Amino acid sequence: MAIQSVRGMPDILPEQAGAWRYLEQQAQQIFDAYGLTQIRTPMVEDTALFARSIGDVTDIVEKEMYTFEDRSGDSLTLRPELTAGVVRAAIENGLLHNQTQRLWYQGPAFRHERPQKGRYRQFHQIGVECFGIADARMDAELIEITDQLWKQLGIRHAVGLELNSIGSPEARAHYRAALVDFLSSRKDQLDEDSQSRLDRSPLRILDSKIDSTQALLVDAPSLMDSLTKEDREHFTALTSSLEEAGIEFKINPRLVRGLDYYGRTVFEWTTQKLGAQGTICGGGRYDGLVEHLGGRSTPGVGFALGMERVVLLMESLDVVPDMYQNQANIYLMPQQSECESVIRELARTLRTHFPKLRVLTHIGGGSLKSQLKKADKSGAAIGLIIGHTELESGHIVYKPLRGGEQEMLTEAALINRISELKDA
Repeated sequence: MAIQSVRGMPDILPEQAGAWRYLEQQAQQIFDAYGLTQIRTPMVEDTALFARSIGDVTDIVEKEMYTFEDRSGDSLTLRPELTAGVVRAAIENGLLHNQTQRLWYQGPAFRHERPQKGRYRQFHQIGVECFGIADARMDAELIEITDQLWKQLGIRHAVGLELNSIGSPEARAHYRAALVDFLSSRKDQLDEDSQSRLDRSPLRILDSKIDSTQALLVDAPSLMDSLTKEDREHFTALTSSLEEAGIEFKINPRLVRGLDYYGRTVFEWTTQKLGAQGTICGGGRYDGLVEHLGGRSTPGVGFALGMERVVLLMESLDVVPDMYQNQANIYLMPQQSECESVIRELARTLRTHFPKLRVLTHIGGGSLKSQLKKADKSGAAIGLIIGHTELESGHIVYKPLRGGEQEMLTEAALINRISELKDA
């Protein structure tokens, strides 16, 4: 029996990889424009890192992590998210000592969940983490970065921003008591997951996807009522900065993030185009996480986007440019063996002049008819042919493969003609 991929860890095939590359390149371009620097952290970390940062009573730590003992008996875990590893690296390597950091990353993460479209056991994130700046304008700038990315990708019209403040630890403790008191008298009306969360993590009940639980929460106390004066000032500064930048948002008082380290700002970008997996990006502020993991008290804020979901959205909206569709632009066809070296040299010249274009040379001989079939299958818009006649005259056959007149061109005229193409 042939060996197959692990369930929930799909391959990214050639016809899909172009959209991924497009997303990665656009994100990196915007991160460079905002002065961010890249960090790369290991996929495997000490298990304690995630138990301490995410929270040891979360579903992620209790049910979803890929944890194992190595030969030394150490408990190691495939990272279920990337923020904790970035914080660990920043502390360990002295990146936060009397300095600020604005870092970005990308890579895979792993959770043992029930696989479904847009939710996999190996998934990929692109994210940003900023340290040392407590000002709400830093939160706003991160949201602005995501807003710019959606515009660059051509999906901004299909996503919306939801925003909330979950306050300081003191505010959350006050609200937690009020929420538990409210829900305890209605425990039998809660869904099974919410009942189990009531004693361990009641704030996560606010994010329940069960309609009956959400209906019950309509009359629940509001987290906004428990915010401190400083929490409110921070949230007002954030919303004012977003309004100044022209970024529309909706305040969602039920919005909480699924990880324990968040406080004050939380946000999500959502879409109606992907069904149940509608959140494509989420983030917020985590001012206590660095200290919690053994560093000095350092404010932090960040976000991560799910690459699988963003790619699904891009594909559903058909916004991936042709040059990223993994199709050739130009297909070169030598008609006799003595033409092959000339064809290869021409291909090198074209790749030098037009580095954005995908240039394929035919290898393996065959009739012109069979070569044209392969050129058509490659997706190329232009076929270039050299046979005995062209070799002797110093010309090249320029053959449009998607409609147009065939021409005989010199190399200089060919380069001029290709330079007129929109993707060149």
